Amino acid sequence: MNSLNTASLVNLLGFTVGVALYALLLVMVIRHRKSKDNFSFDLLLLATAILGLLWNVGELVAHIWKDFGGGQVSPVLLAVSYSALGFLPSVVVRVAWKNNGSENKNARLLTFAAYGLSLLATFFHFQSVILYKVAPSSLALQILTVGSLALLAGLLVFNFKQTLENKTIWITALLIFAVSAFHLSSEAEGTSWLVELVAHQSSLPLVLAILLQDYRFAFADLFLKRALSLLLLALTAFGLYVFAASPLLALHAKHEENDVQGVSILLTFWIATALIYPSLYRFAAWLVDKIILRRADYANLRVEISKTIEKENAIENVLGETCRSLASALTAKESNWNQNSEYVSNLPTVNFTSNAAEIFVPTAELPAYKIHLKDFSGGRRLLSDEIEMLEAVSLLTARRIDALRVMGERFEQKSREQEFSKLAAEAQLSALRAQINPHFLFNALTTIGYLIQTAPEKAFATLMKLTALLRRVLKSSGEFTTLSEEIQLVESYLEIERARFEERLKVEINVPQDLKRLRVPAFILQPLVENAVKHGISKAKLGGRVEISAKLQSEKDKVFLKINVFDSGAGVNFNELFLKRQKNVGLNNVEQRLRSYYGNAAVLKIESEVGKGTTAEIKFPISNSKLVN
Repeated sequence: MNSLNTASLVNLLGFTVGVALYALLLVMVIRHRKSKDNFSFDLLLLATAILGLLWNVGELVAHIWKDFGGGQVSPVLLAVSYSALGFLPSVVVRVAWKNNGSENKNARLLTFAAYGLSLLATFFHFQSVILYKVAPSSLALQILTVGSLALLAGLLVFNFKQTLENKTIWITALLIFAVSAFHLSSEAEGTSWLVELVAHQSSLPLVLAILLQDYRFAFADLFLKRALSLLLLALTAFGLYVFAASPLLALHAKHEENDVQGVSILLTFWIATALIYPSLYRFAAWLVDKIILRRADYANLRVEISKTIEKENAIENVLGETCRSLASALTAKESNWNQNSEYVSNLPTVNFTSNAAEIFVPTAELPAYKIHLKDFSGGRRLLSDEIEMLEAVSLLTARRIDALRVMGERFEQKSREQEFSKLAAEAQLSALRAQINPHFLFNALTTIGYLIQTAPEKAFATLMKLTALLRRVLKSSGEFTTLSEEIQLVESYLEIERARFEERLKVEINVPQDLKRLRVPAFILQPLVENAVKHGISKAKLGGRVEISAKLQSEKDKVFLKINVFDSGAGVNFNELFLKRQKNVGLNNVEQRLRSYYGNAAVLKIESEVGKGTTAEIKFPISNSKLVN
């Protein structure tokens, strides 16, 4: 096969593909119009499809007519065909202006200039038919060559608000067209299949540019994968025939026409081409999804959405992040969500139309939610794997919302339980204080009653001390006080008791000054001192002493305050101490209050030994917040 025949084969293949592509564009314009009830086509794209079909059908007919008709091709047919080709660059500029979305006056003038050039070229084509019975007009093609370069320069000068990728598509398409028009105007018949490919198939880049801009996803989903795979198959078959089969057949040129070896060569390459096709289709699908459309990896997208919404602690944020991620992945220009108060068990998870999708989020309890995606770019249509991804994401979102609701309910329940526990503790502590105060008052009044009989003057002085003591007790209404105030209260109590025991009661208080600012539970020390006087000193004939001491102790990165109350009374054995402790109201109150405030971290320990006295020790943790300035 010589080069001219190869070029002819390229042209036949190119015009056939061109017819298919422009027919596809026409189908898309009709199917994807805004309303099916009236004439609502995109007139610009409709005109583009018709112009492209006129060019490719006209050239295909002319090419076939030359081989089979044996006569001159009608100049009118050629004039119509070349005029249609001449309008395609104008459409490119017009689509670029439309998608730019601006009212740039220079861009508008550039579009009008492009149509003016196309009309002028059309005029010269038909003038040549009328005057010379010849088409196409060389002058018209020269005008289109210069005009295409000028339009290309205009696209570079005027700053259309488009990405570099889109600008590259338009500029490449116009540049190929300019080269094509220049070659066609030279009136030289092509001798190279590569030259013929560029010269006669310039409409293919133009339609690809328009399809990729206006129907990017619809074009790829409906056609491009198969078109590319078939094109790759055709190129593979063409290459095998030109570079392998044809040289081998040339070796058998002297044999018979139905030479067995020659036929075997053709069959071998046909079978090889069929076996290669699945791999070609997979490559075409990868090329479309990853390179042209840049589809997201939906498995990774589900993982990313799951990780993102797991970090959100509000239902509104979960739905917002899901909307944002889905809109970005599916190129939706608008996304939002709303509540759905009516739960329908058989409601489909994903409802979609030609340009919108509604994703139901099936939460366990009402309200449920719906996510809306609208205005997909590039004529995108949802495919089965995308619908499957949306269903999975809706379930992920629903489960996260359910988890947040459960967490919210648990938090509210825990808050209520804590509030109830706090109120109960406050009531209990108030009751404990109410038990301590009358008990202490009863003992003090007993002492005063005894002094009235033995020493009236001391009774009066003791009564004044009791009055001051009660005033201090009643003044303190909080659950906590300072250790200093607690020591003062104990000192006032011991002054009253000393009026009764006189020299039989000795008191020693060893509390460092820097510890007196610590906060301690109110009335936590007085019951211990009262117990030491009542059960220790009062039962010893010679009396004894009461020692009060305090110090800090560190244990396991915590600081504890330890307070000891020692009496040098007779002491008791273990069994007697156990029985007394169970019946002692004051000690039981102290222990319950410590447990209420500090839990198991607080300790009340009493040790007694016959003949050596008794020690009561309380220990509880403190922190900087327990300091009172």
